[in-house]
Amino acid sequence: MKGSLVIVGFFVLGIVVGLTHVLPPMSSMGNVSYLTLCALIFIVGFLIGNDAEIFKKFKKLNRLYMLLPLMTIVGTLAGCAITTLLLPHRSLSECLAVGSGMGYYSLSSVLITQYKGPDLGTVALLANIVREVITLLGAPLMVRWFGKLAPISVGGATTMDTTLPILTNACGKDFVIVSIFHGFIVDFSVPFLVTFFCGM
Repeated sequence: MKGSLVIVGFFVLGIVVGLTHVLPPMSSMGNVSYLTLCALIFIVGFLIGNDAEIFKKFKKLNRLYMLLPLMTIVGTLAGCAITTLLLPHRSLSECLAVGSGMGYYSLSSVLITQYKGPDLGTVALLANIVREVITLLGAPLMVRWFGKLAPISVGGATTMDTTLPILTNACGKDFVIVSIFHGFIVDFSVPFLVTFFCGM
């Protein structure tokens, strides 16, 4: 929860700095967002590659749980497709691009800003932060109402990092590996899905 509030705080700070013109406009700062994106992808790869045990744990995972990331991705994209009926001013590809962030707000918002502009990038940032906050606050209720896989699916790409402690408490230690595996696969899908739908 604290991490999400920090991110929201930086987002609000960015708005204030942008409105007051303390920094030069992004158009005069070159490829800052692209370089930031490259740094984020490098850090994610480094963290995954640095954990020697993670691949051993994945091998012991129940094969049925391996379908969970696929169901999360399909369910999210189906929900986004339905959303276009409620948002006629947004195209199907835009809604799918925003949903493809899967809670990975830092990466998806930068990508979408690169392809579609800051307006949709801001929507992606807020939508994915809200997804994480819903997971952080609602995990115990989701477990009670829908079962232990529900908050993991709702958490999307965040289940291997920021929401993992909450999911461990709500779902139990037996689901830690499920959460990490789920987050790893969904996280890996984000740049491919976002760029695909942005290019449509």
